[in-house]
Amino acid sequence: MTVMFLPPSPSRVAGLVLAAGAGSRYGMPKAFVRDGAGRSWLQRAVDVLAEAGCSPVIVVLGACGSEAAALIDAGDDDPSSAPAWGRDRPPASVLIVQAADWAEGLSASLRAGLRCAIEHPDLRAIAVIPVDVPDLNAATVERMVGTNFGTTAAPGATVLSASTLRQARFSGRPGHPVVIGREHWTPLLDTLAGDTGARPYLRTHPVEHIECGDLGTGVDVDRPN
Repeated sequence: MTVMFLPPSPSRVAGLVLAAGAGSRYGMPKAFVRDGAGRSWLQRAVDVLAEAGCSPVIVVLGACGSEAAALIDAGDDDPSSAPAWGRDRPPASVLIVQAADWAEGLSASLRAGLRCAIEHPDLRAIAVIPVDVPDLNAATVERMVGTNFGTTAAPGATVLSASTLRQARFSGRPGHPVVIGREHWTPLLDTLAGDTGARPYLRTHPVEHIECGDLGTGVDVDRPN
């Protein structure tokens, strides 16, 4: 299942990038879309989670999976080519998971990512993002996961724990990341079906909403501009 590693960091919070879809409405898999600087949305999503202190960063691929995996920079021993999250934090490990049933929808991607996370007993929670939120930044993820490497959670947020269930909001609109504590992983797996992801589970459980509208728009991009 796991096909790539970088050295691990001491973080107890994993990141999860859902990037398995074919992007039918966009006209191509969104993992391959590039920003104005030429960086793929997939690489940017990995960089943002790593910069926020998440490790490992689990990447779930499906459509054109091997080609998408090649977009992720594994880094090397040359310090001049340090990854985008900089040299002031330990590098994140990156785990690539290929979801064979990706065509089933978002639930297949989330299922594959959670099963990978369960294999790491030291993890306390996971921060989940789709690949198609190019406006997302590390400051938003840091606010959602709480204290990591000196960052601070939003005022009033509870301490991150295995029972955490929280979702970012942007001017009151729900968005990503969704942070899911370990205690929820197995119950969530039992509910996943179709293309709805964690939404039904979030609707039936107490969720801590964290406003992040001052940090970005949180807009999912479904179609080219």
